[in-house]
Amino acid sequence: MSRSDEHSFSSVISVNPYNDTYTSSVSSFINSASAPSFSKDQFAISYLNTKDFINAQIEISKNIPDEDLYDAINNKAYDELALDQAVEYQIQYIETFNNLDENNRFFHVFIVDPLKITHSFSRAIEKIKYLDVIIPAPLLLKSLYSKEIIDSAGVHCFIYIQESDAFVTIYADKEFVYTKSIKFSIIDMHERFCELYGERIEYSSFFNFFTTQSLRDTDSDYKSYFIKLYKELFSNVNDILTYTKRAFEIEKFEQIFIGSQVETVTQLDEMLEVELHIKSSQFNFDYGFESEESYIDQIHALMHIYAAIEEDARYDCNFTVYNRPPSFIKRESGKIILLIAASFALAFAYPVSYWVLNYAQLLQEDFLKQEYNKLHIVKITREATLKNRLADKTKSTQILSDAKNEYINKKNTLIKIHDVKVNYPMKAKLIALLTKDLNKYGVKMETLNYIEIKNKKIFNLSLVASKDKKITKLVEFMTKEYEGKFKFKLEDISYDEESKVYLSPLEVVIL
Repeated sequence: MSRSDEHSFSSVISVNPYNDTYTSSVSSFINSASAPSFSKDQFAISYLNTKDFINAQIEISKNIPDEDLYDAINNKAYDELALDQAVEYQIQYIETFNNLDENNRFFHVFIVDPLKITHSFSRAIEKIKYLDVIIPAPLLLKSLYSKEIIDSAGVHCFIYIQESDAFVTIYADKEFVYTKSIKFSIIDMHERFCELYGERIEYSSFFNFFTTQSLRDTDSDYKSYFIKLYKELFSNVNDILTYTKRAFEIEKFEQIFIGSQVETVTQLDEMLEVELHIKSSQFNFDYGFESEESYIDQIHALMHIYAAIEEDARYDCNFTVYNRPPSFIKRESGKIILLIAASFALAFAYPVSYWVLNYAQLLQEDFLKQEYNKLHIVKITREATLKNRLADKTKSTQILSDAKNEYINKKNTLIKIHDVKVNYPMKAKLIALLTKDLNKYGVKMETLNYIEIKNKKIFNLSLVASKDKKITKLVEFMTKEYEGKFKFKLEDISYDEESKVYLSPLEVVIL
């Protein structure tokens, strides 16, 4: 297999730097490599756990040319993510094209502290010397679509549990959308299980139950606590799915794939489907490899199919700092040796050698001048860009300050409106309440007015009834029914000879 213009490889070796395991494949055969060692004919690939990098989405103006794109993303990542300016982070990115913004481009940015790479891969480098690719684990899933192992579109969720990490990754229309590390690695689950169980359990016992026991068949005391643990996992996943639906305008998830670094008897996909009501399957794909082993870590298998696909069919997001040396003629030492050999040859033809050396000096001088001019232009451009960015930052800071002040003013206004709305008595509601009782006792209301005197809210009702007892019974009922809510005042009841009805003014004070 060919992986570059300089190297041709006959095998692939994948590295899990977190538990120091290696898997080798030749053609369509894949197996664990118990004693890995350096070979110039093998393509070496590894990955980064999701918790070991920062992932964010950044937008960049379409006016920025491609040659300045990295600097623009780098500067914006430091500003927006408040990265430590003293650390020279490694930053890689992939562009997302499923947006309708005509003015900006959007990028998924992956940021890694170089010390994490040095710490994580020190053991592997001692054994195999070079790593051609170190890629964030969630981006390996792109290979499933490139190899048409998953050929359906829609939105898919991948959940994978490893010993030292666990992640949830979302792909939509075969492209990466979102990833998040969750605290449900096997080690984390062991700690949480001990908390639920109320007793410290040996990790080996926990691991043995996790891998060999089926919750459907076992009668172990651990069963109920494992169910609680899995329910917490599924609840966490559900929260992430709810967030991604809202953040990325996702209507529904077509399918969830769940699996772990080690083979388990319990069918987590069946439990997940019952809990979340989303079609779920095992994270155990047919990669087309033959193996003597019963189970291969899915991350190892994904790294091998990543190495097998064409470069334009996978995400180019490589964090390796352990590159192979260039070919002999491209090394500085090789250039020196070749120059020495040429010098010896030219020594036998002094005039020719003098002319060649003189010409070489002129070429070198011309080359250095050209390089200087290029670097000078870059320097001027970057200084101008930096000046513009500082001006933009000042302007943005002022806009933010104005927006905050406006927000505070609007907030105070809304608080006042809310206070009035909540605390102000609902007149229509009170009138409806009183009218209901008037109808009940056959009393009519001729007029109604509302006044406020010294913070007292008062309704004045002119009552009309065919009998004076109807009015007195009404007032007696309301006095008892609404004690503590209203105060009723009835001074007299008069009789109108012309209309032959009883009239009475009723004062209702809202307490």
